[in-house]
Amino acid sequence: MAQAEKTGKKNRHLNRFYYTVDLAVEKPFNWQQMWRLLVYLKPYAKSYLPGAIIAMFVSTAVRLAVPILIGKVAIDIAIANKNTSLLTYLVVTIGILYLLNYVGNIYRIKWVNILGQNVIYDLRKALFSHVQRLSHRFFDTRSAGSILVRIMNDINSLQELFTNGIINLLMDVITLVGIIVILFVLSPKLALAIMVVIPLMFYISTKLRRTIRRAWQNTRIQQSRLNSHLNESIQGIRITQSFSQEKENAAFFDGINTDNFESWRIATKKSAMFRPFVELSNALGTIILITYGAYLILQGPNAGGIEIGTFVSFAFFLGMFWDPISRLGQMYNQLLMAMAASERIFEFLDEQPNVEEKERAIPLNDMKGHIEFEHVRFSYDDDRVALHDISLDIKQGETIALVGHTGSGKSTIANLISRFYDPTNGAVRIDGHDLRDMQLDSLRQQISVVLQDTFIFSGTIMENIRFGRPDATDEEVIEAAKVVGADEFIQRLAETYQTEVEERGNILSAGERQLLSFARALLANPRILILDEATASIDTQTEMKIQAALQRLLKGRTAIIIAHRLSTIRESDTIFVLQQGEILEHGNHTELMKQRGEYFELVKSQFQMLDAI
Repeated sequence: MAQAEKTGKKNRHLNRFYYTVDLAVEKPFNWQQMWRLLVYLKPYAKSYLPGAIIAMFVSTAVRLAVPILIGKVAIDIAIANKNTSLLTYLVVTIGILYLLNYVGNIYRIKWVNILGQNVIYDLRKALFSHVQRLSHRFFDTRSAGSILVRIMNDINSLQELFTNGIINLLMDVITLVGIIVILFVLSPKLALAIMVVIPLMFYISTKLRRTIRRAWQNTRIQQSRLNSHLNESIQGIRITQSFSQEKENAAFFDGINTDNFESWRIATKKSAMFRPFVELSNALGTIILITYGAYLILQGPNAGGIEIGTFVSFAFFLGMFWDPISRLGQMYNQLLMAMAASERIFEFLDEQPNVEEKERAIPLNDMKGHIEFEHVRFSYDDDRVALHDISLDIKQGETIALVGHTGSGKSTIANLISRFYDPTNGAVRIDGHDLRDMQLDSLRQQISVVLQDTFIFSGTIMENIRFGRPDATDEEVIEAAKVVGADEFIQRLAETYQTEVEERGNILSAGERQLLSFARALLANPRILILDEATASIDTQTEMKIQAALQRLLKGRTAIIIAHRLSTIRESDTIFVLQQGEILEHGNHTELMKQRGEYFELVKSQFQMLDAI
């Protein structure tokens, strides 16, 4: 029991820590946000939307007309005067109206569903496109699972709103207004008596509004937590099993799953309070109708009372009156869910990239590859400075290497060259142009980055190599693979270049994935090549094979090599040794070895490790 309590406390602590970002999403409920959603209907304002609205008006008109025809015309006129011809005409007319209503409903449902699916498609496309343009700093503070929830689950929550909700809301409002007007025309006294219930209902429903909204917002947060943990657990399953943490992970998941269950239970419980309240109001209205309506019938129309047909019409309309109110209550709950989801969607859509392109950014399609760092200072946050006053001058076609202990700032320099981040102070220039003045596409299309943890997409080997240059021919893809030595293992695969690789390329070894990344970079034909620990996952024998390929890969390009394995950088034109964000020393391999400084110690320690092996 003590152990279980300890584990529970641990899980609760991790739960609070891991999801801090998601707790800050809530925004005030406002109709301005609803108008932002309705903007996505604009492209269809001349196609599906008018047809759906016309079909809705037809259905509403039929529903309002039939009770009057039955009560006032059929009962008070045709039956009272024993006019069988008029009664026959009424039966036929009502049958035609119901047929018209049937056809109208078919087209209304068809058009609103097409409309809704198009809006959901556009909204999801807009959100995904926007997320792709956000800076790396955005992804540094959010898990992949929480982003996935926004693009999938939160947008799915809006599907019912756009496929049925908006048109049904309009139809119910028109129906409700129409019924109230007709009731007051038929009998102001009886209508006023029935309407006494409405202020009470409005007061109580208003009180419920805030608590229901918060409950549904909480369900979105809990669902995001659940999806985030599932995504992380699946991706990290090998680590979990390696450390035998399956029970602990299951206990942690159970805590999140329980929170998710409780949030939905509370939200549905609070939402469920509305419909019984509407039914109670309906019961009160029916009691008023029967008691006061019977009294007015006994008085007779000449004494200010009503006729039986009027009473029958009231009974029809009263049944119709509470149904729209009940649906509006349900619709309000749906709106609250949509608002909770839209708050989270627009939180992402309102997010602006930290790295922004200027309106008149300069295209640099003929990049030469001359890189300059001018007194660059950079920090990921206020407490951690990654680079201190760094100045570099990397000539066109030069190969430089960055070495140093973990956290010395090597990868930060690479990130600044690709403009994944902007320097806090100073400037990074290519061919004399400040990167902040350049078009991002023209910059990044001419820079290839090969990372230690190579990402392989689901698809074929051919598609993965062609990723950086989609218009490349099959022959060019194969040639790039041959140059870097990847063709040898590809030919051993069952389908060679058409072999399907799973997500992250799990059917390939780490070295094979790295060779594919080299082929991908070569095919893209960049002016600047960044190798960030790119040979760390390649065994010594494979590394020897790839050295010759690297010579061709680097030829004529400006290259930045980041490596802990110092044997891969011996031939670099200049080697920069970094320590805690500062350049400690620089020179070629021979010069640095003669200095017997930090670089010498790094080489010496690696040779000692090899000797120990």
